[in-house]
Amino acid sequence: MKRTKILGYLGLFASILVGLGEYFLHYSPSILEHSEAYAFFKEVPLEHLTIGHFLAVIGIPFYFAGYIHIYRMLKPGNKTLAQLVLAIGFMAFTVGGVWIGSRASIGYIVHLKEAMNPTVYQDLLDHYTNHMEILVQALRVIIATLSVVFAVAILKGGTYYKKWMAFFNPIVILILLVVIGQLIPSIGKHMLPILMNVTHFIVFALSLYQLKTKSYEIR
Repeated sequence: MKRTKILGYLGLFASILVGLGEYFLHYSPSILEHSEAYAFFKEVPLEHLTIGHFLAVIGIPFYFAGYIHIYRMLKPGNKTLAQLVLAIGFMAFTVGGVWIGSRASIGYIVHLKEAMNPTVYQDLLDHYTNHMEILVQALRVIIATLSVVFAVAILKGGTYYKKWMAFFNPIVILILLVVIGQLIPSIGKHMLPILMNVTHFIVFALSLYQLKTKSYEIR
């Protein structure tokens, strides 16, 4: 259980480090009003793009440790489903890592808008959208699939999780956070740019709480 606990804390660390990096990359005071055509990047300082890029890229590998933690939490119930969650989790953060690694570049391109030919600038944005933003759509499908398998594995029983944890799967938490962010813009403008990281911070925190509870039961 000690190894499982350490892996869980590494996942929690990933959500903080990548979240901090993504906040540097994406936050601007007008992000909610100027999200179209990446315009919000104009208000993100270039030094923030650099800091955010390296924080996020350094942090991504720790997410894999976090999903090994989840695998170990699910494995006693159904090894096959646990392996499936692990595989989908690795896929999700491989795709997410490629996407996050591209954000500083598109941000820099937005800063160069006034120095570029408008047609060339638009072509660059279109190219980025077609090759990178499509990964966000794929990631949503992957996370939704992961969430279903995660919930099913828990509901079948035998895992280290109480069955109520099935409700707190990534896609449900993500949707709840989106609703909160839209209802309360003063919170949303800070939370929505790092949504996937806030989601996983909650997932790993609850998972570690359940592991602690399970440890007491075993004793």
